[in-house]
Amino acid sequence: MNDTIPGNLHVANDVLADMVGNAALECYGVVGMAAPSAADGIAKILPASRLRRGVVVTTTDAGVHVALYVVIEYGTNINTVSQNLVDQVTFVLKEYARVPLDGVEVHVQGVKVRK
Repeated sequence: MNDTIPGNLHVANDVLADMVGNAALECYGVVGMAAPSAADGIAKILPASRLRRGVVVTTTDAGVHVALYVVIEYGTNINTVSQNLVDQVTFVLKEYARVPLDGVEVHVQGVKVRK
């Protein structure tokens, strides 16, 4: 029973940003999301209700481009955590949202000791 319904599905960039923010917080080594512009060089961790601010989703001709702004846990390997973030976000966007992906950028805004 596989009926195809004709039409188009459009997913808003804000919905994709919410999906990406939640996926990012599930990754080991991520303390939280940060705002893209750190005022005075200090990255503040955003509350769970504002995860969308730590994710910038843009639409290009090739697909969706995602920029993540995160705070990493002190003592973790930044390269490994960043690669896990890219893998997790790629999986979520391709499997759940089924959108073409242009790329994922990870911007580490700070390092913090988890309490």
